[in-house]
Amino acid sequence: MAKKSLWLLFVLLALLVLFFLSLTANKKVPEIRVTSITGEAFQLYQVKNNFTIINFWATDCPGCIKEMPGLAATYNQFRGQGLEIIAVSMSYDPPNHVLNFTQKNKIPFPVVLDIDGQIAQSFENIRLTPTSILIDKNGKIIDKVIGELDFNKLNALLKKHLDS
Repeated sequence: MAKKSLWLLFVLLALLVLFFLSLTANKKVPEIRVTSITGEAFQLYQVKNNFTIINFWATDCPGCIKEMPGLAATYNQFRGQGLEIIAVSMSYDPPNHVLNFTQKNKIPFPVVLDIDGQIAQSFENIRLTPTSILIDKNGKIIDKVIGELDFNKLNALLKKHLDS
């Protein structure tokens, strides 16, 4: 009886360890080809980038609107060091609203329309905006931030990843 209990405890412990490893394992970015609102076709993640932020947003999202100038400033500050930011508008956002917003606010990074929701679906079915996916130079997702970004934390993270 003691051997069975010990064996069961060992199996449960091993399963628990595997479960926690799966939670902490860095996930790779899905390979998705997209087209920006300016007609540029590209992969969402490109090896040439040292750090990529994929930002899911909508023109009717107050947090998204508030965060957009900070994203633009961060992009302008770090793009020379290999930062790429890609804004993905949600499927329910009318394309003409997205185009008007990006032109009016002079968004300096690529903006992609997720017309059929497949991009959001590829990232574990993102529904809340803003949501930012932070990707390192190896194509691993290192964080998923739901809600507005803390630009002090983001800038420190970028300095760490872009200086190494």
